[in-house]
Amino acid sequence: MDKDSSAAAESALSCSRCGKPAYLQCPKCVELKLPREGAAFCYSVCFFLLSSKQLSACSTQDCFKASWSSHKSVHFKSKLANVQSEQTQDGWLYCLRKGQTRTSELPYFDWTGALRPYPISQQRLVPEGLEKPDWAVDGIPKIEPNSDLQNIVEIKTPEQIERMRETCRSYRAELAQALIEPKLGLGWAQLGCTIAREVLDAAARIIRPGITTDEIDEVVHQATIAAGGYPSPLNYHFFPKSCCTSVNEVICHGIPDARKLEDGDIVNVDVTVYYKGVHGDLNETFFVGEVDEASQQLVRCTYECLEKAISIVKPGVRFREVGEVINRHATMSGLSVVKSYCGHGIGELFHCAPNIPHYGSILAGNKAVGIMKAGQTFTIEPMINAGVWRDRLWPDGWTAVTADGKRSAQFEHTLLVTETGVEVLTARLPSSPKVFPWLNS
Repeated sequence: MDKDSSAAAESALSCSRCGKPAYLQCPKCVELKLPREGAAFCYSVCFFLLSSKQLSACSTQDCFKASWSSHKSVHFKSKLANVQSEQTQDGWLYCLRKGQTRTSELPYFDWTGALRPYPISQQRLVPEGLEKPDWAVDGIPKIEPNSDLQNIVEIKTPEQIERMRETCRSYRAELAQALIEPKLGLGWAQLGCTIAREVLDAAARIIRPGITTDEIDEVVHQATIAAGGYPSPLNYHFFPKSCCTSVNEVICHGIPDARKLEDGDIVNVDVTVYYKGVHGDLNETFFVGEVDEASQQLVRCTYECLEKAISIVKPGVRFREVGEVINRHATMSGLSVVKSYCGHGIGELFHCAPNIPHYGSILAGNKAVGIMKAGQTFTIEPMINAGVWRDRLWPDGWTAVTADGKRSAQFEHTLLVTETGVEVLTARLPSSPKVFPWLNS
């Protein structure tokens, strides 16, 4: 086609917004090989008289800019269609009703941000003979809801504490060096006795653009099983996966799915392992590729909130004070603290007393009662938002997202109150990946 006929063909397209002849096409639509109709836009040229002898011109893309907020949904639908066509295996469906229902259609929802759910794979299998919590088969916890430990903060025995140490950090930390990505052809048996901390470290090692959160879940699942443990979230109140992966505006309880992580994302991975009759729980928020400065500050502030809260843990401290410390540091940084979810007691039960709110004083609604005593074990896990603190729940019944679509970060440790202070049972190991710049300086 010669130049004149090519120009004539281009001008035959109409601007998607105003209907004028269109000479521009959305570059993302070109990349995704979408039809030109509906992706074409006009542009105008403005002339400015600089002097009696000089004339300057500039072009504007007003229609393209004005249409961008609605037009970009075309890109998401195209990506989603590609994902669905690639999932040739049975069972890749959207999750509904807290994991009890599946559907082939993207649920309708007034989404707060750019993120959308993707189809999830089938529930992963657990070998026979592995010690399992009582919800593993039918999704319903039996002991936990009615236990006296929902109202009484348990003082652990030395034997329970030793089991929790083993579950949280492992007694063979050197095996954390094992590279666990299946694509490299290394067996899961190399992981030996990798437990909660090392399982999370294993997940951290594969995080990069292009990896799906479902692949992260597979690493967590296989590493936990190889260590002789059970992934506590799996089928807990019907949760369909072995860990939670919360991306960008997801606050917590994100379900691993077929979406590929993108450069600039942040992703929280929340791991809990059931081993020798006790649970170990921790999570961290990771950078995916090159992340913007605001997200880096959000993640670092959240890390600092947890560290500052841990620093006050010792016998005699009120549980309420944890939230006061976290709230003070977050608000001084211009961030907000989620109020809907809190830290919790942990041990032979996944969740029990005490509740540990992360927000401010009793005037702000923090009604946590009681004081810390040696032998207690619980989690602190602040969720910090870049915007408002309020959250909304996706149709899957699990995924909590920020009400304004802005990003959220979280960090968590399982802690033991000692006679003189605190022991971080899920503390980072010398072999843990060096993924946080502020720890490397």
